[in-house]
Amino acid sequence: MSIENPFYYPPKIWLAFGEAVTGNVEISDWLLKNGYPEVSALAHAIRGSEEATGWLFRNKYFHLAAFDAAIDENPRAAKWLADNKHLFLVVLADACRGQQQAIDWLLRKRMEAFVLIARKIKDLRDSQVFDYHKKKF
Repeated sequence: MSIENPFYYPPKIWLAFGEAVTGNVEISDWLLKNGYPEVSALAHAIRGSEEATGWLFRNKYFHLAAFDAAIDENPRAAKWLADNKHLFLVVLADACRGQQQAIDWLLRKRMEAFVLIARKIKDLRDSQVFDYHKKKF
């Protein structure tokens, strides 16, 4: 995790990401055109786009690709995140799967916005069938 910014992005980008995950194309396009193509790609990857997952790998956003895989309960991806000090993404992935311990940690840290983002991702994932042939860690 970066010492300069342990949460990777400013709050407004995380909020835009939460909207992009829900399928808001306008927000996803805004992220793409305003210097955050990886955030847009992550939102698409979470929605099940193998093309977006490939883009994250090709452009060396391994931590975001691993975050997507960790949400899918890929233990190797979660371990990779932890080993590479992306601990916040490990917690957020756990929260996206509804793990109460991670949600409680976010709430204790007054990160309610991340709980809302995690809930959006969980709701999306619970309502979709995914291709588990996505790239593996």
